[in-house]
Amino acid sequence: MEPAIVLSITIGAIVVAITGYSIYTAFGPPSAELSDPFEDHED
Repeated sequence: MEPAIVLSITIGAIVVAITGYSIYTAFGPPSAELSDPFEDHED
């Protein structure tokens, strides 16, 4: 394979992994530990 194809696949896999992890953190079980700063300082 050409180096450009390998680099493109690697960068694409990293982007997909980071996106998947951020979605898991935002909506999965770890989201119970997140706090909403707007609810904390409601007037």
